[in-house]
Amino acid sequence: MKYKVKLNGKIYEVEVEKGNAELLAEYDAIAAPAAASPAAPVAASPAPQAAPTPAASGNATPSPLPGVVVAVKKSVGDKVKAGEVVMLVEAMKMENEITATKDGTLVAVLAPKGTQVQIGTPLFEIA
Repeated sequence: MKYKVKLNGKIYEVEVEKGNAELLAEYDAIAAPAAASPAAPVAASPAPQAAPTPAASGNATPSPLPGVVVAVKKSVGDKVKAGEVVMLVEAMKMENEITATKDGTLVAVLAPKGTQVQIGTPLFEIA
């Protein structure tokens, strides 16, 4: 069974089978916004700015479908050619090959094995 555990401001995704536990993913927990008090209207507080991500460079390959990353076939620093399989995303019990869109070097894996992704989630970056 898969579980998400929040501990010390981080969320850990773990899979437990027959007494063995495997860490699938680790990421920072995002705090829920505090309820607005009647004395301080919400409109008076400025909107929080989103932190820049490595995908902002425009070299990230987005996920074409929602699912779970089940395998990363290349490592950071590997040379890849357009059409070469970089990772597998499982959706509806089918493994889908996610390929490099251009020739280059894999500079970042933005969605490691075990990560749940949605359409458009940055998966990896090629420079």
